[in-house]
Amino acid sequence: MKAIEQANRSNVTKWEDEDTDIEVSSETAVAAITRSEIEAQLDAAHKYPRSIGKFGVTATKLATYNQAIAESCMYSVPRSGKMISGPSVRLAEIVASCYGNLHYGSRIVDTDDTHITAQGIAWDLEKNLRVTVEVKRRITDRNGRRFNDDMITVTGNAAASIALRNAIFRVVPRAYVDTIYEEAKRLVTGDAKSFTARRDEFLTRLAKIGVSQERVLARLNKPSVSDIDPEDLATLVGLGNAIKSDTMTLDDAFPDVGSGGVPAAPAEPAQDGKRMSMKRGPKPAETEPERQPGDDD
Repeated sequence: MKAIEQANRSNVTKWEDEDTDIEVSSETAVAAITRSEIEAQLDAAHKYPRSIGKFGVTATKLATYNQAIAESCMYSVPRSGKMISGPSVRLAEIVASCYGNLHYGSRIVDTDDTHITAQGIAWDLEKNLRVTVEVKRRITDRNGRRFNDDMITVTGNAAASIALRNAIFRVVPRAYVDTIYEEAKRLVTGDAKSFTARRDEFLTRLAKIGVSQERVLARLNKPSVSDIDPEDLATLVGLGNAIKSDTMTLDDAFPDVGSGGVPAAPAEPAQDGKRMSMKRGPKPAETEPERQPGDDD
């Protein structure tokens, strides 16, 4: 503290006139304080290094604490006719909180007429590894109309979450993340004895929000319920999370089934650009990122 006070005193210029005294503080003092804080954090990280074994045990316990938490660790999004699934933003938060000596955050860095850009940062203080990731999302509907202010805010929040997830998973080794994710998925899908009950329970939950078995089977491209396997159930859980978090509409997650069991064409967006979580409408942004080069999911 003495060093900081001296830095502040040495970087203050005093201007005097007959009416008032004005003190102008230079940026050097602020920089000195910031540098001192960072150095203290780096010293603490080296003094108290993380234990990978403890991290794995703690993160796995949190991710599998109960069924609801385990389900929140999964995401699924339709992309180019295929379903992409993997560890979600919620799992990234669990991993980051347990990893130790890690700074992370996200913010909106740019908004133009058609896109909003978010930046995610993760900094491993112990290894001095810092990663910055930017994610861009459209803020116009399929007809080129710009979202209203509320929808732009929602889209920005989704983009910031995606950027944060990407940054964390670029710093924390993916092998660790995948191990924790598989344990969470195992709890959700159950074993050979409990899988059927878990599957039927989730189908019942979907039915309560208006998703018929026909729509589920069409999304999974499966002929019957008995053909749904544990990977399919994990996909359904991820889609359910997207609906629950209001980041994907029900009809985007499970399109209406037309004649012959074929998914119907997506509905036209609402004229005011507002999102309707359980109705037909546009999805401003998925909760999770598109597959990046080198990603395993």
